[in-house]
Amino acid sequence: MPSFFLFNVRLQSGMSADEMLRAARRFGYAGICIYNEDEAIMPSPDIKLNLDPSIHTGIEIRTDSVPELKRKLRRYWSRVPLIVVHGGEEKMNMAAVKDYRVDVLTHPCGEKWERGELKHQILMLKYAARNGIAIEFDLNPVIKSRGSERARILRRLRENLKLIRKYHVMPLLTTNTRSIYDLRAPREMIALASLCGMEREEAIMALSEIPAGILTRRWKRGREVEQL
Repeated sequence: MPSFFLFNVRLQSGMSADEMLRAARRFGYAGICIYNEDEAIMPSPDIKLNLDPSIHTGIEIRTDSVPELKRKLRRYWSRVPLIVVHGGEEKMNMAAVKDYRVDVLTHPCGEKWERGELKHQILMLKYAARNGIAIEFDLNPVIKSRGSERARILRRLRENLKLIRKYHVMPLLTTNTRSIYDLRAPREMIALASLCGMEREEAIMALSEIPAGILTRRWKRGREVEQL
């Protein structure tokens, strides 16, 4: 039985990391990864004092400036356990995946996949594969959309999945969790991913082996040395 991990978790005001972890465990997850805003390097006191090894934290960098991105990467590198970059614009996506210090690129086509498909960013995908950077495969737009909008999003996700497979990029399944009401059990995530064209084995890997490898830096071994 694989161990499932839920990434891209944020805590609403008044909710503790322990509460979210307990809820996630009831849904079938072994651990969660909470993203913090990049304005604050250290996690909240609630998370800092929590000794449960199943609670992981990361910093999500949001910026429209490539120089600012590089400055923040220098600032956070080796000071936080996981670095995530909020993408969208092609120049930001490319800058993120070219830097081995990045662990995950979120929203490569916008938060509602409104920026199109990845077919215009082939070089970006190659760099992501080379540098061991996972591409977030956010299912939240599928959950929240209806009718023709959902059909459009599913079509784009299917096309993007073909490219992710072709260039051997690691997909990371998430649902942009903001509260316990956003939680979806692994079996539900796998079923939703199948609507986007994912095979069951692919979806299981995107919820278990790939996130576990990110947390243990398995995909980064040797790459730090290459960059020196």
